[in-house]
Amino acid sequence: MSEEKKQASQTPDQSQGVYDAMTLGKPRVLVLSLQHMFAMFGATVLVPLTTGLSVSTTLLCAGLGTLLFHLITRGKVPAFLGSSFAYLGGFAIVAPKLLDANGQQTVSNTEMLPYACAAVALSGLVYVLFSLLITVFGIRRIMKLFPPVVTGPIIIAIGLILAPSAITNCETNWLLAFVALGTVIVCNIWGKGMVKILPILLGILVSYAVALVTGAVDFSTVADAAWFGIPLHPQAMGLFAIDGSPEFISAVLTIVPIALATMMEHIGDIASISATAGKNFIRDPGLNRTLMGDGLATTMAGLLGGPANTTYGENTGVLALTKIYDPLVIRLAAVFALILSFSPKFDAIINSIPAGIIGGISFVLYGMISAIGVRNVVENQVDFTNSRNLIIAAVILVCALGFNSVGGLTFVVAGVSINLSGLAIAAIAGILLNALLPGNTYEFDDGAGTGEGASLRI
Repeated sequence: MSEEKKQASQTPDQSQGVYDAMTLGKPRVLVLSLQHMFAMFGATVLVPLTTGLSVSTTLLCAGLGTLLFHLITRGKVPAFLGSSFAYLGGFAIVAPKLLDANGQQTVSNTEMLPYACAAVALSGLVYVLFSLLITVFGIRRIMKLFPPVVTGPIIIAIGLILAPSAITNCETNWLLAFVALGTVIVCNIWGKGMVKILPILLGILVSYAVALVTGAVDFSTVADAAWFGIPLHPQAMGLFAIDGSPEFISAVLTIVPIALATMMEHIGDIASISATAGKNFIRDPGLNRTLMGDGLATTMAGLLGGPANTTYGENTGVLALTKIYDPLVIRLAAVFALILSFSPKFDAIINSIPAGIIGGISFVLYGMISAIGVRNVVENQVDFTNSRNLIIAAVILVCALGFNSVGGLTFVVAGVSINLSGLAIAAIAGILLNALLPGNTYEFDDGAGTGEGASLRI
């Protein structure tokens, strides 16, 4: 046998995808894992930068959450769990950033953030309940209660509610905002390979370079930060905020209903990963297991003081690009995220990113959340010539935006003042109308790649 043929016989055939990455050798596996970590990085750290949560805690929760998800799904699903954007609206209502000395909203609301995290933890339990209901009653019967005509408009409303905060951040430095926005657009539309998959990360890096040149970066906190530290902060953990106070109850009623939309997004992501890897993960290990894994990861993150977790579309893009479908690569990426979380110096560098850059990234990101909601109803062929569907969508949108503009709805129960946000009211109204109005013909399809739900990491 010639040397060329012998070498070819020892090289794994990647044309149909690789399901055992170790056949490629350990160095390549490590590089592939780092690639997955960078794919999730830009979006994952954007959530704590927007909400005021700790970057280190967020990376810790992403790593631990991903490993927990893989444990519950028997290590079969090549999915990475990072920060969810859908909950940004809830955080903005429960724990809005406070004004600094210059009158800009840059100061973390340390008093209310633990309550928001506690509510995130409880929202994860909604996933667990949903998982158990699917196990008992079957997926089609349960999904009939949450059709796209309900979840789609809720996702649309989330993006629209967040839009003003994007403009507020942009106003701090429009130059940096436009550079960040332009980079994201160029990479997403004209980029090839990894450039197209990492638009948020590249947008942050390019605009940050411009900020360095223009002197817009404050390094005062970076020099003082330690190289090593524990990424947990007891005063910010949701675990210690579950106290039954009015603030806790209001946070729960505001944030927990968001889980109804993110569960649909989870289903879309699992369908997308199934289609990419050529395996139906909705059937094996089962949607009940993937939902439980995502939900428990979110509960853990909230208790530790991190944002909600969700399956990441960027990493699905990396799977499609590399055709390496071994979940081991994802688990190693989670370990790298864990390692980074133990560096306060790294946390400080991330927090030095100017608000204008966050505004530029958010400018397109928040709009994309609403656009994903539109795609949700389009892909599922929701018929808006049907008065029933039109009424449900209309009531959801007006409740979400209208009540949000007046601070929600406040009422007193047993002497406790409770506030329902616009999102919570919209979710309740949509579910009730869908259940009460005749003509619900929606049927869920559990085939791989059915496109159910939305596939952005909202």
